[in-house]
Amino acid sequence: MARAVRRIVLAGLALVGLALFALWRIDNPRIEQLRMASADVLAPAVDAVAAPLADAATLARDWERLSAVHAQNRELRREIQRLRAWRDAAQELERENARLRALNNVRLSPRIGFATGEVIADAGGPFGQSALVNIGGRDGVTDGAAAVDGAGLVGRVVGVGEGVARVLLLSDPSSRVPVKILPSGRRAVLVGDASPAPRLAFLAATEDVSVGDKVVTSGDGGVFPPDLDVGIVAAIDGRAARVRLSADYGLLEFVRVLRWRPEAPLDAPSALILPQGAAPFSLDPGALAAERTEGPRP
Repeated sequence: MARAVRRIVLAGLALVGLALFALWRIDNPRIEQLRMASADVLAPAVDAVAAPLADAATLARDWERLSAVHAQNRELRREIQRLRAWRDAAQELERENARLRALNNVRLSPRIGFATGEVIADAGGPFGQSALVNIGGRDGVTDGAAAVDGAGLVGRVVGVGEGVARVLLLSDPSSRVPVKILPSGRRAVLVGDASPAPRLAFLAATEDVSVGDKVVTSGDGGVFPPDLDVGIVAAIDGRAARVRLSADYGLLEFVRVLRWRPEAPLDAPSALILPQGAAPFSLDPGALAAERTEGPRP
């Protein structure tokens, strides 16, 4: 039944199509009048249908444009995210470069070598303050070597591995650094006490010491090179004083571990200096010639 209905509908549509085609193609005045009358009747309906169709076509074009703009906006957002990542990386590299350049602010003697490392761990606490750096024995780091940053002395190496080293900070309670105060030249020992401003011990007098005086290493004991910047006198209370450190441990990221050895002291007379009571050498040419031929005299 359904198949028969479909056949009848298709046949009817075919006949209507053929009739319309014939009606449109026949060249006859009466047929032409019929076509024009049909067009006059159908024109309002065509206009009524054409306007929504045109609006629908415009809406479709606008939707396509909106979809393209949305896709472009999504791609631009991804590009902005990538550019922000590059910007953050560039800013981090710029800050790292600035911190590395700041290490050059500490003026070292040409005789002092160094190895630059990055702080990879901070072992700060109430009973111990130290930092772990990513340089060690293979970089020439030795136990007891001084460590500096761009502002001044940071501490000293207390443990050396093949590729890492531990730096004991000046604020650690077990830290002891011989220092001198400028311009008075007073000598003391900087003692860490887990505070931001370590105290000066063994200070003979404070009459010629003032707040703001510069504190540098004295070089006594041969552990630290002399004249490394430590900080400034921050407070004086009687015969006690405290030092505000030049190094900022909150921003400590890179350090230089110094390769320095103290010069050997002259604790014995040189071989060119004759012992007391010894006869001086003769510079007489004849005596020298005789000594070459006869050998040294007993």
